[in-house]
Amino acid sequence: MCIDYREMNKLTIKNRYPLPRIDNLFDQLQGAQYFSKIDLRFGYHQLRVQDKDIPKMAFRTRYGHYEFMVMPFGLTNAPAVFMDLMNRVCKPYLDQFVIVFIDDILIYSKSKAEHEQHLRKILEMLKEEKLYAKFSKCEFWLREVQFLGHVVNSEGIHVDPAKIEAIKNWDNPKTPTEIRSFLGLAGYYRRFISNFSKIALPLTKLTQKSEPFVWEQKQEDAFQTLKQKLCDAPILSLPEDCDDFMVYCDASHQGLGCVLIQRDKVIAYASRQLKIHEKNYTTHDLELGAVIFALKIRRHYLYGTKCTVFTDHKSLQHIFDQKELNM
Repeated sequence: MCIDYREMNKLTIKNRYPLPRIDNLFDQLQGAQYFSKIDLRFGYHQLRVQDKDIPKMAFRTRYGHYEFMVMPFGLTNAPAVFMDLMNRVCKPYLDQFVIVFIDDILIYSKSKAEHEQHLRKILEMLKEEKLYAKFSKCEFWLREVQFLGHVVNSEGIHVDPAKIEAIKNWDNPKTPTEIRSFLGLAGYYRRFISNFSKIALPLTKLTQKSEPFVWEQKQEDAFQTLKQKLCDAPILSLPEDCDDFMVYCDASHQGLGCVLIQRDKVIAYASRQLKIHEKNYTTHDLELGAVIFALKIRRHYLYGTKCTVFTDHKSLQHIFDQKELNM
């Protein structure tokens, strides 16, 4: 049950505790062979509300007024508060053999013996902290696991087949809101698609208030291309260490794009559309912008390491010969 707390949420001081980046969570799984997944029962309801705040949780039904004594769904700070709790509880094991995303717990190990020890530690910890799991939603000793809309195994990361099926059966959008819904789902998997932003450009334009909604052939082509590319999405590898990274960059007047590769295996694609002022850039500046974009968006992999950057604009190599750059 989710109560409409929108009016109270407007008055609530926001808890800025950050949720983890999903890309960063998956990077920890390199080399893992065994997985177990634990789902907490009614996650938010396992946190008590302070007595002084219970009246604020009141809701009305035809049978009368009721108050939540535990944290309900629908509160603006609920995800941040629960994420904070889980990170504090699991702190000794984070970045070692456990990943936590709100009420989902993933335990990963490189061997059977390790996995048995890791499972025992996590289950004992949950028992000690009085956090209860829903057994029917838990899975143990997996060689392949579905987690946060992805499938992970020793080969790498795949798009969840259930999501692929939903995308495959998606009807043509009839309104800007429906386009946003489709792009929201497709954009979640943009790391699997080369030049995602460039392909999605005709659809993105229709979401602008100043743009009349006219579904033409270019929108149909973009829609079908995105669906096809998501259905044929490749397996992405997990980075093994901080060596041998290669970045391939490309730019056009439709957008910037790059791909991160390690030892001939694709780690992730990235792309974005041009900003208004960038549409006036020369080809040279756009190609340089693509390099900067790639290094920024993948800085968590590349910072402090040696990497090789490839661009198809030869004049960029002369940057290193200039004493001063025109800025």
